Parts: sequence; C-alpha cells; structure tokens
Amino acid sequence: MSVYVGNLSYEVTEETLNAVFAEYGSVKRVQLPTDRETGRLRGFGFVEMGTDAEETAAIDALDGAEWMGRDLKVNKAKPREDRGSFGGGNRGNTNFRNRY
Repeated sequence: MSVYVGNLSYEVTEETLNAVFAEYGSVKRVQLPTDRETGRLRGFGFVEMGTDAEETAAIDALDGAEWMGRDLKVNKAKPREDRGSFGGGNRGNTNFRNRY
C-alpha cells in the first residue's frame, strides 16, 4: 500500500519529499505524476513506506501539516479505478446516424 500526498507545491522534488517521509521510516519509492501536455507536476504524489506502521506514523504526523507554504493532505492511497475506454461510440457523429 502507498500513501497519497496532496496539495503539494509545484516546486517539490522526489528528493525533498523522500527526506520528509524518511523521518518516519524507510521510504521504498516516491512518485510525482506530471501532466502529459505540459510536463508540470500535478500537485500530488505517492510514497511507499517500508511497513504499515511507518505509513501510519507518517500519515498521522503529516496530514494537515504545513510544508513549502501549503497544508498537506496525506492519507492511504486508494486503488486506482478502471475508467474504461475513452471515446467509444459515435455520440456526436450525426453523419453516421443519418446514413442509415
């Protein structure tokens, strides 16, 4: 399981986020998603800790804490939802409907 970290500054790096979470245990991995179009950070990230106890300690200490001028939102990450496919069907294509 990993920890969701929201409301991050756009100036954050994997190294700085790792350092903050390392105070609460061993950090296995840090992910900072970027926008596909701009390459800019999206303002949230995920941190994987070594144990559930370390994750809980980090969540308890950091949720609502101010860091880099922002109040962090820290909680257990939820499993990614399957959004299905995009675009399917011909909803806006009246030419297709009018052919038949």
